[in-house]
Amino acid sequence: METHGRTYADQAGIKLRDTPSPLYRLLVLSLLLSARIRADTAVAAARALSDAGMTDAKRMADATWQQRVDALGVGHYRRYDERTATQLGDGAELLLREYKGDIRRMREQGRIKEGLREVPGIGPTGVDIFLREAQEVWPETGPYIDGKARQGAERLGLPTSSSRLAGLVAERDRARFAAALVRAALDKKVVEDVRAAV
Repeated sequence: METHGRTYADQAGIKLRDTPSPLYRLLVLSLLLSARIRADTAVAAARALSDAGMTDAKRMADATWQQRVDALGVGHYRRYDERTATQLGDGAELLLREYKGDIRRMREQGRIKEGLREVPGIGPTGVDIFLREAQEVWPETGPYIDGKARQGAERLGLPTSSSRLAGLVAERDRARFAAALVRAALDKKVVEDVRAAV
């Protein structure tokens, strides 16, 4: 956790709080990270969308398709940029229509996973990413140690049971711990760094 325990939200410049804009930005990041593209590229694209002012559902919906494509391009998210720009616009419209642009309404209704799955471009992987990071501000969603994090745990020689992994760290550190495990699953250099430090 010391060297690789940075959440993807933090890396994308999202100061995660239980307020609409950071949670929306986390949703966008989750959509970008769930595509078959490098995590650093997805993080850069999420930053570029935020830098272009698309920090909530209304602003995303108000942006033109071309503005979304251009922002994704700034983040070098080019392989899926046109489809993703459409999904971002459609998802923002859905959030405005069904939840008044506020993801917290899904939580209030007790249907976080179902609500997230309604958003275009958010599949099971996107839901996992969102909940893995959101447990920092929504502790009741945790401990959330998904399959990718368990894969990283296995590479590090740690237990692969979600409950046993969650028990290794304090509740406040679970999102960072899960992010570090995911980084170990995605990059064997992370595993080598950890083993060299032990």
